[in-house]
Amino acid sequence: MKAALGALYGLVVYVCFVGTFLYLIAFVGNVVVPRTVDVGLSSPPGMALAINVGLFVLFGFQHSVMARRSFKERWTRFIPRSLERSTYVLAATACVALLLWQWRPILQPIVWQVETPVGVTALRALSFGGFGLALLSTVLINHFELFGLRQVWSRLRSREIPASRFVTPFLYRYVRHPLYLGFIVGFWATPVMTLGHLLFAVLGTLYILIGIAFEERDLIAQYGARYRAYREQVGMLVPRPARRSQAGTTVGEG
Repeated sequence: MKAALGALYGLVVYVCFVGTFLYLIAFVGNVVVPRTVDVGLSSPPGMALAINVGLFVLFGFQHSVMARRSFKERWTRFIPRSLERSTYVLAATACVALLLWQWRPILQPIVWQVETPVGVTALRALSFGGFGLALLSTVLINHFELFGLRQVWSRLRSREIPASRFVTPFLYRYVRHPLYLGFIVGFWATPVMTLGHLLFAVLGTLYILIGIAFEERDLIAQYGARYRAYREQVGMLVPRPARRSQAGTTVGEG
C-alpha cells in the first residue's frame, strides 16, 4: 500500500510539473495564459523589482539547497529514498508556480522590439525551440528518473532504485548542459524585450550559471577524474565537439 501511494504521489507531482512547465513556456512567450512576463499584477517599479528578485532568490535557494548531495543524505533519513526526487520536484514546481503567479511586469522602457512578421515568427520559434531543447535534454539522460517517476515505479515493483550513471548521449557530447542552454534561449529570444522581461532573462541566466557551478562541483565529487576530463573536452553552454582522449574514446558511457 505504501508503495502504491508513493507511486500515486510521484505521478501527481509529475503532472503538476508538466502543467507548470507548459505555463512557463506561455508565460515567457506572452501567449494564451492570463499572466505572463508582461501581463499581470501591477506594482510601482521599485516594489516590482524587489518582489521579482525575491521570487528568484526563493526559487534559487530551494533549487540549489535541495539538489545538494549533503542535503539529500540528511533528507532521506526522514522520507523514503524513492520519494526524495519527487519531493524535490514538487518543491521546485511550487516555487516556479509562485514566481509565475506573483511576478510583477515592468513594461518600460522597451529594450528592443522587432516588428517585421518574419522576425517576430523567427524569434518566437527560437524561444519555443529553446524550451523544446530543454525537454529533449531531459529525455536523453532519462526523463522519468530526473522527475522521480522511475524511483517510485521501482519501489512499486519491489526493485532496487537504479544507481545513477555518467553518460554523455547525443547533445551531451557537444555541450555539457544542453538543458540549461535551452532555457537560456527560451528566456532571451523574444520580439519585444521589456525591462521586466530583461530582468527575468538576466535573473534566470544568472541562476543557471550559479547552479552549474554547484552542480559540477557535485559531479566532480561523484565521478572524479571522469567528469574533470569531460569538462575539459566539452563546452559548458557553447556547443563544441568532444575531443578524443589519448585512448581514442569520448569521455562518458555514451
